[in-house]
Amino acid sequence: MSLSIIILAAGKGTRMKSTLPKVLHSISGFSMLYYSIKEAKKISDDITVVLFHQADLVQDSMKEYFSDIKFVIQDYKNYPGTGGAIMNIETSHDKVLVLNGDMPLVEEEELRLFTQSDSDIVMSVINLENPDGYGRVIIEDDEVQRVVEQKDASSSELLTKSVNAGVYLFKKHILSTYLPKLSNANAQGEYYITDLVELAKNDGFKISPLYVKEENFKGVNSKKDLSDAEVIMQSRIKNSFMEQGVIIRLPDTTYIESEVIIEGESIIENGVSLLGNTKIVNSHIKSNSIVEDSQVVDSSVGPMARVRPASLLTNTHIGNFVEVKKSTLTGVKAGHLSYLGDSEIDDGTNIGAGTITCNYDGKNKYKTKIGKNVFIGSDTQLVAPIAIADDVIIGAGTTVTKDIESGSLVVSRVPMKIVKGFFRKFFA
Repeated sequence: MSLSIIILAAGKGTRMKSTLPKVLHSISGFSMLYYSIKEAKKISDDITVVLFHQADLVQDSMKEYFSDIKFVIQDYKNYPGTGGAIMNIETSHDKVLVLNGDMPLVEEEELRLFTQSDSDIVMSVINLENPDGYGRVIIEDDEVQRVVEQKDASSSELLTKSVNAGVYLFKKHILSTYLPKLSNANAQGEYYITDLVELAKNDGFKISPLYVKEENFKGVNSKKDLSDAEVIMQSRIKNSFMEQGVIIRLPDTTYIESEVIIEGESIIENGVSLLGNTKIVNSHIKSNSIVEDSQVVDSSVGPMARVRPASLLTNTHIGNFVEVKKSTLTGVKAGHLSYLGDSEIDDGTNIGAGTITCNYDGKNKYKTKIGKNVFIGSDTQLVAPIAIADDVIIGAGTTVTKDIESGSLVVSRVPMKIVKGFFRKFFA
């Protein structure tokens, strides 16, 4: 599409009361700015992000995900304000959409609506039942006449329920003509985008309102706003999965980040958290379990289990209080109370309660490899690096420190000692 997009992300966001730049605060696993850029890329090949406050931090954060967008630093000293932010930006296309980096709920479909008008300016407008505190957009004959701040509005203008949603589409000639004419002769000493609307209207250019959903264009200015936006985002994510056939029990109690994939007839129980680049396929994630940056295929997890990053579970069951990290489990049963880290465990193997892979020596991590049809008794320690072949039995309470060949029984126990009469003597 022949559309350039400018995303405003220069502000400090003082109302967030945080040292982190406002646009880097996260919703459902990713920063607010990430969502603005992601949706913008669906409709444009020319995206510019305007930065100022902690610009290096914001830029580095976004470069982890996007390699083909431009960053510019606002000349805040000489040209503060939203109008100043878009000065001297080179764009490739005749239409320029100006977005805000603190609108994580905006969606591609609604952004496309801005391009369907041939007006010189398209201005987003929200109708509010209670517009108190907002500038009013005065609309007559389906054209924007002016934008009036509440303190400057007449009694009749205050009855208007149409307010500015803060997103604009400009034809390029409007920006080149009127940006140099902007003035900062106001109480804040800033250059405002809204003044472009007035300048263009005075010269007879057509300015059309685009009525948008308040939910989608909800700006985040405080941590309360952030929480409200999170609720909306989570509802969208979970509703989408349920429409695709996923069962989510008590969805208000679950947390699913935006890049998670769930396929097939999966069941997600209450209290579950699915984080990062997790993929669940035909699996049952039971209550209060966590899966992070891992894949679970044809398996069950939990209740109260944790699958940490870089794990792959296939045809496997892990039960309550089992933790798996950076491991591949295929056809494995680990019913409860185990830690399996940096391991590869093959089909038919049973992990007894209390089994742990001792994968860290204080300096380095080591691998544990377990073959097929291995029975590991309760309270077993597997000291890596170690390899256990197929068809092995390891007795309960054993500490395994050497590789084990196929067909072996491994038992390591201190002989039991019984001292008769000790109880009465001890408590005499």
